[in-house]
Amino acid sequence: MKIRRRSFLHFAASMMAMPTLSRLALAEGYPARPVRIIVPFAAGGPTDIIGRLIGQWLSERLGQQFVIENRPGAGGTIGIEAVVRAAPDGYTLLQVGAYSVVSAALYDNLNFSFVRDIAPVASMISTPLVMAVHPSFPARTVPEFIAYAKANPGKINMASSGIGATPHVAGELFKMMAGVDMVHVPYRGNAPALADLLGGQVQVTFDFIPSTVEHIRSGKLRALGVTTTARAAALPGVPALGEFVPGYEASGWFGLGAPRNTPVEIVDAINKETNAILTDEKVKARLADLGGTVLAGSPADFGKLIGVESEKWAKVVKFSGAKPG
Repeated sequence: MKIRRRSFLHFAASMMAMPTLSRLALAEGYPARPVRIIVPFAAGGPTDIIGRLIGQWLSERLGQQFVIENRPGAGGTIGIEAVVRAAPDGYTLLQVGAYSVVSAALYDNLNFSFVRDIAPVASMISTPLVMAVHPSFPARTVPEFIAYAKANPGKINMASSGIGATPHVAGELFKMMAGVDMVHVPYRGNAPALADLLGGQVQVTFDFIPSTVEHIRSGKLRALGVTTTARAAALPGVPALGEFVPGYEASGWFGLGAPRNTPVEIVDAINKETNAILTDEKVKARLADLGGTVLAGSPADFGKLIGVESEKWAKVVKFSGAKPG
């Protein structure tokens, strides 16, 4: 009887260990085929650029193709839902950004919850935006801009790449904290918004540095401030907005997510490889060219960032009264 009982207990322990062993074997063989990275915006924008870079680097490091698939529409929610509905096997990932938490606050009656249904995998980069005006605009500094805006409420047009996009909510946060009234003019992407700013049809934008830096350097735009707490290396002579509006901070940030219930061993494997990539000096230099700062960290660290940003931007969306276009 003791032998049978001992054999049964050994068998039961073996059966309980099998799922763990299977998951470990799965992680060790990952990836065995190409991996999709869903980018919820059209090609050419900051989210797409960062997605293609990390896809290229992961492909080179892991020996399998990490293929970018653009799924634009509805403020990124179409692409997010495609990942939510995908098999949780590590072969469909999401290019996550600040837009992810903004869209959760902006859109009612979504068929998913970003925080609940997307597992944080790896944070990659934080990027500042720059507050830029047309050279004809009378204000040359942030204090002058605030004074002009307060003297002319509702007469300044603020361009953005779309309702709920990072440039939009960065501008709304400035309005809220500086106590100014500007008219938001949403466009279908960065390029048309920037074109109208260059043409003088609108007066100000909060846009990513890579999109604006050459125009600023050539004098076609005037930079008033960067949106991070410290000055940006790409524009060292431009002050931080927080120097004039205490506590102001707005960043674009990017990382990778996966469907909920993706095996933790695969999540950890992708996180480990991504962090290893981000220690490479050539990678750091390339990201610095985009005005970015490496984040890295664990999936839990990324989850904490997402939680903090979710709470922050939900307040800004409520303040702005923004509704999907």
